[in-house]
Amino acid sequence: MQEAIQQLSKTLSLRESQVKNVLKLQSEGDTIPFIARYRKEMTGSLDEVAIQSIIDGKAQLDKLEDRRAKILASIEEQGKLSDDLREKIASATDINTLEDLYLPYKSKRKTRADKARDLGLEGLAKIIMSQADNDLKSRVKQFVKGEVKSDEDALQGARDIIAEWINENEWTRQQVRREFGFTATIQSKLIKSKKEEAVKYENYFDWSEALKKCPSHRYLAMTRGEKEGFLRVSVSIDEDNILEKLKGRWVKSYNHCSQEVEAALKDAYKRLIAPSVENEFRSAQKEKADSDAIKVFATNLKQLLLQPPVGEKRTLAIDPGFRTGCKVVCLDETGKLLHNETIYPHPPQKEWSQAIKKLAQLVQIYNVEVIAIGNGTAGRETENLVKKVGFDRKVLVYVVDESGASIYSASSVGREEFPQHDVTVRGAVSIGRRLMDPLAELVKIDPKSIGVGQYQHDVDQGMLKQSLERVVESVVNSVGVNLNTASKYLLQNVSGVGPSLAESIVAYRDENGKISSRAELKKVPKLGPKAFEQCAAFLRIDDAKNPLDNSAVHPESYKVVDAICKQQKLELKALINNDEVLDGLNLEQFVTESIGLPTLKDIVAELKKPGRDPRQYLGVLEFDKSIQGIADLKPGMELPGLISNVTNFGAFVDIGIKENGLVHISQLRDEYVSNPADVVSVYDKVRVKVMSVDMDKKRIQLSMKGLN
Repeated sequence: MQEAIQQLSKTLSLRESQVKNVLKLQSEGDTIPFIARYRKEMTGSLDEVAIQSIIDGKAQLDKLEDRRAKILASIEEQGKLSDDLREKIASATDINTLEDLYLPYKSKRKTRADKARDLGLEGLAKIIMSQADNDLKSRVKQFVKGEVKSDEDALQGARDIIAEWINENEWTRQQVRREFGFTATIQSKLIKSKKEEAVKYENYFDWSEALKKCPSHRYLAMTRGEKEGFLRVSVSIDEDNILEKLKGRWVKSYNHCSQEVEAALKDAYKRLIAPSVENEFRSAQKEKADSDAIKVFATNLKQLLLQPPVGEKRTLAIDPGFRTGCKVVCLDETGKLLHNETIYPHPPQKEWSQAIKKLAQLVQIYNVEVIAIGNGTAGRETENLVKKVGFDRKVLVYVVDESGASIYSASSVGREEFPQHDVTVRGAVSIGRRLMDPLAELVKIDPKSIGVGQYQHDVDQGMLKQSLERVVESVVNSVGVNLNTASKYLLQNVSGVGPSLAESIVAYRDENGKISSRAELKKVPKLGPKAFEQCAAFLRIDDAKNPLDNSAVHPESYKVVDAICKQQKLELKALINNDEVLDGLNLEQFVTESIGLPTLKDIVAELKKPGRDPRQYLGVLEFDKSIQGIADLKPGMELPGLISNVTNFGAFVDIGIKENGLVHISQLRDEYVSNPADVVSVYDKVRVKVMSVDMDKKRIQLSMKGLN
């Protein structure tokens, strides 16, 4: 364990005590959000990313150690584990070196070299390998017998054995691996018979670049084209150059034997080493591309989940449509469904005036404060309709991204929440609720269905799922959850809760009414001391007797707040929001063995704004009214837009029509941009200029240069 701590400390540039304490806390069942927020004294105030890096790094080391132990056991079982080999295996620091050492002892299907040995040709291979015999022709004759019919048969078998020796040589494989690392090129070629079908991959019909410079989105695009049967993709190095380097090690003379060794070397490289190392590098590149794409997805998802809510307002939500009409629902302040019906303002019915009248009535009857309109088919037309209605009050109108609403409406979660209603009603409710509180609604949907990723179906699905679950957990805990109104789907993402405890909390709530204090949580069946420690501070009770129950102050720190109140001779309510008193505190006086300055500073910050929602105010974006479809766009137009997705190659912008436009990375700013995420975020409001419009491919090229 100490060795792993030292290695992680060096790799991550952290103190050993930080690594040790994080691993200790994790082993005790503490979650990452809890460790980051409430154990700063132990971690040196590490954030969630650093804590996750330690945990992931330890998992990788454990995986390496597990493989090392299995390799040692396997070779020992074969009776071939020398002290020298044991030492080499013990000192190997990466999986490739371990596998190189194990290669000669690894059980495998019968090879050409095995067949040659069975024919008695290993002796000839040793003679050739020595490169000392100048009369190879006569020595070969001794091995021509039985199934070995000719001199060439004998020489071929010997070369097969030598090729295997070269392939299993650790130094040789490391040399080839090093050459791949520095000079490997990735090539993509069109399969000519598929040209018409492969049009979307035309950029890669004849593509070549250095592998180490190939960005993740390009690699994933090429490999997708390969998987679909449109492209041939390969990774290679200069064969003549590497063979020349290897000859210095393997070819020791200038006789007939040396010629055979050189031939075996070429065969070993082409048939055994190059394909194996190419697979290694392609796997490593895929892993890196997956990691980069998943980071983009995770960043976008976090920004999406942190969309500002409009809050507890009476909401009318519309899921737009043409032929099938627009599904309209009315929700109360808590998101409860009050009413639903369908209007038909668009073709073919064109019941425009009836729809306007109905919307005005519903707003009046249900005291509607805000309207949410899905941004899918007929969304823009429906927005225009709503803005023609003469309401009897001020009503704010929002266009809401409906990505994933149809997934929710057909899911088991949707059916469980609204068993008496069909998918159209559920979809409209989801649109309304995600305006009221995006986080509470979006946690019910598989993150992959929300539409803010890059090649999400091409990356490692297990890694993607794990990463996105971490993002959801992080955001839910950073925002905090209303204990008395949160659904079980939101509660299960709270630190230390999970699905089972979430159901227990909801069941307790249903049976006993509102939970009045955090302390009452201890009465929830199955919620033990450890779970309480982990979850309590992330749960809020907005009308609790103790105001701290509606803050991020952990119950274990309530006694410190009591001590501050006592010293200042103030009631708690008089201390909260009292910046003058809080700024004047000498926090050193309140340091204890378990609570240090980092936690005390967090407590003071929370007392200044208890229970503050970190999500910002949600403003209304007005799209350009003159743009109703892609046909209305002209180069040079400047338009308002909303960032809908960020990728490694640029950002997609919603300009109020069905098709999103792309701002290529080169068009984000006047100066060079290396990472679009450094410049824009999902749901940023921006201004863009139309550069070009491809009506056939429905592609819109935009620029933000000089506009933001």
